Amino acid sequence: MRNKIPVAWLQLARQKLRFLVALAGIAFVAVLMFMQIGFQDALYASATQVQKNLEGDLFLISSQYKSLTSNQSFPRIRLYQALGFDDIESVNSLYVQFAKLKNPINGRKFPIYVLGFDPAKSVFKLPEVNENLNLLKRPNVVLFDRGSRPEFGPIAEKFSQNEPVSIEIFGYNSLVGYRVKVAGLFKLGPSFGVDGNLMISYSTFIKVFQDRSPEYIDIGLLTLKPGADPQKVLAMLSAHLPEDVKVLTREGFIDFEKNYWSVRTPIGFIFNLMVIMGFIVGVVVVYQILYSNISSHLAEYATLKAMGFKNKYLLGVVFKQAFILAILGYIPGIFISIFLYDLAKNATKLPVIMSYDKALIILFATLLMCLTSAFLSTNKLRVVDPAEIF
Repeated sequence: MRNKIPVAWLQLARQKLRFLVALAGIAFVAVLMFMQIGFQDALYASATQVQKNLEGDLFLISSQYKSLTSNQSFPRIRLYQALGFDDIESVNSLYVQFAKLKNPINGRKFPIYVLGFDPAKSVFKLPEVNENLNLLKRPNVVLFDRGSRPEFGPIAEKFSQNEPVSIEIFGYNSLVGYRVKVAGLFKLGPSFGVDGNLMISYSTFIKVFQDRSPEYIDIGLLTLKPGADPQKVLAMLSAHLPEDVKVLTREGFIDFEKNYWSVRTPIGFIFNLMVIMGFIVGVVVVYQILYSNISSHLAEYATLKAMGFKNKYLLGVVFKQAFILAILGYIPGIFISIFLYDLAKNATKLPVIMSYDKALIILFATLLMCLTSAFLSTNKLRVVDPAEIF
């Protein structure tokens, strides 16, 4: 009969105010971890949007390449050398560089990422881009990313209202602007390093960036013949191409970019540190809650021990309390986080999105946090002596 008495619940619910404060503390820690992991995931997802949407099976980059936003080009001839291998069906090139776009309303200039390619063939998996390839063949025409941040002005809104939109872009070190016409929209979105994107033909790209040589490209896209093994072709190209280029699969290209942001930049370290710190803060908070609860009910625990209840039963009560706190604190935490995710997504245009993976990770972290606190807080309970209490 004794196991049917909900001792853990009765102890927690006896002091309702303390119980609610405890749940609020755990919910706060859960929200903190949700936000950290949400922004961290948004960092990686946004930083690899280009790689995910490129056509091709293998990709050539400079051996000096660090990240997509750091310009490291290599000779175009490497593409033609790769085309000489039997398993390569076709090759294409992509130019990328930062420019400054002049807001047509207030005249202020903001950095924007420019992607140039030959519109004779699709290099992106984005339907909106592929539908407008013929428009890009015209001189001085661009496609504007409607997912860009608002500082560039109401360019997407005006175009959607069928108003003619002309914008001025500047090479990053140029004082003279180059006027282009917006001929279409697409959706790629910003990242932690990019506020917005433009797509243009490679001929317009060279006009905007007059210091760039068309013989040096930033990314090479390799399409394999049907049935070719990407790993074998990658090994063959890596062995025979000069050392100034590196060959990657799509997954390798994405992982390379993620590794840069997580390991080689302060922001990746900060996100990882904050997740760990949030977990540690949660352990301390729950420890204080459980330790205080044990101390205030120490006489009751001593009485149960004197009646013959073993340490296993008493410790089980504390661990049940930790489990109850974890679940009841997690529930408001996830709902608050969903609201904050939507708020952050609308404010930053970053892909801060709740997913089942995040929900399960934080649920596990919350349970582990509370159970760890329970283990640490039961030291006093293990050695309690009924004779000393009474």
